[in-house]
Amino acid sequence: MREILVAFARAIRSLMQRGVLLHLLWPSAAALVFWVIIAIFAWSPVVAAVIGWIEGWSFARDWLMASELGAATTLFVVKLSIVLALLPLIYVTAALLVAVFALPLMLERVAARDYGDIERRKGGSNLGSAWNATVAGIFFVIGLIVSLPFWLIPGVGLLASVVLTAWLNQRAFGYDALMLHADREELRQLPRTLRQPMFLLGGGCALLAYIPVVNLVAPAFCGLAFVHFMLESLRRKRALSGVTVLDPLPGSPS
Repeated sequence: MREILVAFARAIRSLMQRGVLLHLLWPSAAALVFWVIIAIFAWSPVVAAVIGWIEGWSFARDWLMASELGAATTLFVVKLSIVLALLPLIYVTAALLVAVFALPLMLERVAARDYGDIERRKGGSNLGSAWNATVAGIFFVIGLIVSLPFWLIPGVGLLASVVLTAWLNQRAFGYDALMLHADREELRQLPRTLRQPMFLLGGGCALLAYIPVVNLVAPAFCGLAFVHFMLESLRRKRALSGVTVLDPLPGSPS
């Protein structure tokens, strides 16, 4: 837990670095505009489709037809669930933009200032980052769709969203944070070793998506926190192995 709190603190400090704040804002702004436009044109058909789907349940149809209050309550819950479902969609869109475009640029600035002693072994690539983020986004959306029926139960939708977003954060940002400094073996093994704390860090970031104003920078801030957490973990791992910045790559000629 201490390492997670340190990562958050260092991420806040990194906000003061030149050029970082811009990359903190534009991914969420772009994602918000995109989904608001989608919502404006798709709102009525989506609400009607969900109501029709609920009416397909025999017990729900009888309850809806029994009173106007039942119908009005169901309509309110459906609209609220759709609005809440938009939040993780906005977040995942912003997170993908951060992972593919913003985080590599922020990584250069943060690493140069705070992690210059860590040798860059470049086990990852921008193409690998894009592929990793795309796969993570696809699985996130599938999980979101599968969980939708439970969103009608108060509180369950929020829990499902936080869990899915925590997984998305650790999958998307864990790779990007290490891709310049870790070799291929480290890039594969370190996230496995740190799976639990990475999930906790991702969950803490996921909760930020539900805080007004803060949610506008949550995806990029999460990326920054993962940069600090993963690079500090890589630094400790190499130090325990007796590796210094001057050591050659494993297997390379001496």
